[in-house]
Amino acid sequence: MTKQYLIEQIRKKDSFLCIGLDVDLDKIPEHLLQEEDPIFAFNKAIIDATHHLCVAYKPNIAFYEAYGLRGWQALEKTINYLSEKHPEIFTIADAKRGDIGNTSSRYAMAFLEDLGFDSITVAPYMGKDSVEPFLAIENKHTILLVLTSNPGAFDFQTRLLEGKELYKYVLETSKTWKNSENLMYVVGATQAEYLKEIRQIVPNSFLLVPGVGAQGGSLQEVCKYGMNKGVGLLVNSSRGIIYASGTEDFAEAATKKAEVLQLQMKAILNR
Repeated sequence: MTKQYLIEQIRKKDSFLCIGLDVDLDKIPEHLLQEEDPIFAFNKAIIDATHHLCVAYKPNIAFYEAYGLRGWQALEKTINYLSEKHPEIFTIADAKRGDIGNTSSRYAMAFLEDLGFDSITVAPYMGKDSVEPFLAIENKHTILLVLTSNPGAFDFQTRLLEGKELYKYVLETSKTWKNSENLMYVVGATQAEYLKEIRQIVPNSFLLVPGVGAQGGSLQEVCKYGMNKGVGLLVNSSRGIIYASGTEDFAEAATKKAEVLQLQMKAILNR
């Protein structure tokens, strides 16, 4: 999927909402546990209920790996369902991969070619040769972890290196890599005050912004400092939407939560 097509979908839906599909069998409604594939049954219900309100879905791969083969099969069913029923929706493999080039090539093949995701999250710590194999795949996107929403982000990401924060070095260096036009960046909503300076370094890139909702990030602050002329934002909410209810009305409850965010986004876009 091209960035221009993604922008068109944002304008069409008046939404830059991304919904995280982080399926925990301890949290989904009990009646779904009787299904042949509870994980896929949950995802399908959420997708059917919310697809008109969002432009992206982001399965966190750890929540599928944790269940072994059945988890991977559910992930494959989910991405195939999205590709068949809603090909206009941007898909993100939240895998946080990052390894030497030969291994990264295999990760890229697994998620971007075999499973067919539009994008994948990647850790930049091992540098250029660990990221460029992902960037090499045409019309696919690599979402680089830059400034995350967890408390431990301050352990390294904001540390000064020769007078400049480490995350700024990551941003600036990544722009020199081959096919860097295929880069997007993760910036946590709880770090919204940093977005203004981030936009000065990558003014035209898409930012994936987790942390709105259950983690307490402010949508207004994110948009104030992070939005560009092409919108340039994918704001993610996971638990706040998909676990809005633990009973049989979970899909309807998810719709209501997603609608709240989508209406806020529509108001911002139409200003």
